[in-house]
Amino acid sequence: MSTTSPTTTTVSVSGMTCGHCISAVSEELEALAGVEAVDVELNAGGISTVTITSSNDLSPSEIGEAVAEAGYLVVANEA
Repeated sequence: MSTTSPTTTTVSVSGMTCGHCISAVSEELEALAGVEAVDVELNAGGISTVTITSSNDLSPSEIGEAVAEAGYLVVANEA
Protein backbone atom coordinates (compact mmCIF):
# COMPACT_ATOMS: atom_id res chain seq x y z
CA MET A 1 0.00 0.00 0.00
CA SER A 2 1.57 3.26 -1.06
CA THR A 3 0.66 6.55 0.49
CA THR A 4 1.67 9.90 -0.85
CA SER A 5 3.31 12.03 1.78
CA PRO A 6 2.07 15.60 2.03
CA THR A 7 3.99 18.36 0.27
CA THR A 8 5.06 21.36 2.32
CA THR A 9 5.52 24.71 0.61
CA THR A 10 6.82 27.80 2.41
CA VAL A 11 6.30 31.31 1.08
CA SER A 12 7.10 34.77 2.42
CA VAL A 13 4.24 37.26 2.38
CA SER A 14 4.43 41.02 2.92
CA GLY A 15 1.77 43.33 4.31
CA MET A 16 0.17 41.11 6.94
CA THR A 17 -0.33 42.86 10.29
CA CYS A 18 -2.99 41.05 12.35
CA GLY A 19 -5.21 38.05 12.94
CA HIS A 20 -7.63 39.17 10.23
CA CYS A 21 -4.74 39.12 7.74
CA ILE A 22 -3.94 35.54 8.77
CA SER A 23 -7.60 34.54 8.35
CA ALA A 24 -7.87 36.14 4.91
CA VAL A 25 -4.70 34.52 3.55
CA SER A 26 -5.48 31.13 5.15
CA GLU A 27 -9.02 31.13 3.74
CA GLU A 28 -7.82 31.81 0.18
CA LEU A 29 -5.04 29.21 0.36
CA GLU A 30 -7.29 26.56 1.93
CA ALA A 31 -9.62 26.97 -1.06
CA LEU A 32 -6.90 25.62 -3.38
CA ALA A 33 -7.28 21.98 -4.41
CA GLY A 34 -5.29 19.61 -2.22
CA VAL A 35 -4.46 22.06 0.57
CA GLU A 36 -4.71 20.32 3.94
CA ALA A 37 -3.31 22.97 6.30
CA VAL A 38 -2.02 26.54 6.35
CA ASP A 39 0.26 27.79 9.13
CA VAL A 40 1.14 31.48 9.35
CA GLU A 41 4.04 32.88 11.38
CA LEU A 42 3.01 36.55 11.58
CA ASN A 43 5.67 39.26 11.50
CA ALA A 44 3.44 42.34 11.76
CA GLY A 45 4.46 44.98 9.27
CA GLY A 46 7.29 42.84 7.94
CA ILE A 47 7.62 39.59 6.05
CA SER A 48 5.41 36.78 7.40
CA THR A 49 6.15 33.11 6.76
CA VAL A 50 3.29 30.99 5.43
CA THR A 51 3.67 27.21 5.39
CA ILE A 52 1.19 25.29 3.24
CA THR A 53 0.70 21.52 3.58
CA SER A 54 -0.95 19.93 0.57
CA SER A 55 -1.54 16.52 -0.95
CA ASN A 56 -0.14 17.70 -4.28
CA ASP A 57 2.41 20.18 -5.58
CA LEU A 58 1.15 23.75 -5.82
CA SER A 59 2.51 26.09 -8.46
CA PRO A 60 4.02 29.40 -7.33
CA SER A 61 1.51 31.19 -9.56
CA GLU A 62 -1.56 29.61 -7.93
CA ILE A 63 -0.17 30.37 -4.46
CA GLY A 64 0.61 33.94 -5.52
CA GLU A 65 -2.86 34.43 -6.99
CA ALA A 66 -4.54 33.14 -3.82
CA VAL A 67 -2.45 35.42 -1.59
CA ALA A 68 -3.11 38.37 -3.94
CA GLU A 69 -6.85 37.61 -3.78
CA ALA A 70 -6.58 38.15 -0.02
CA GLY A 71 -4.84 41.47 -0.67
CA TYR A 72 -1.22 40.59 0.05
CA LEU A 73 1.95 39.87 -1.90
CA VAL A 74 4.20 36.80 -2.01
CA VAL A 75 7.75 38.13 -1.94
CA ALA A 76 9.63 34.81 -2.00
CA ASN A 77 8.96 31.12 -2.59
CA GLU A 78 11.05 28.42 -0.95
CA ALA A 79 11.17 24.71 -1.63
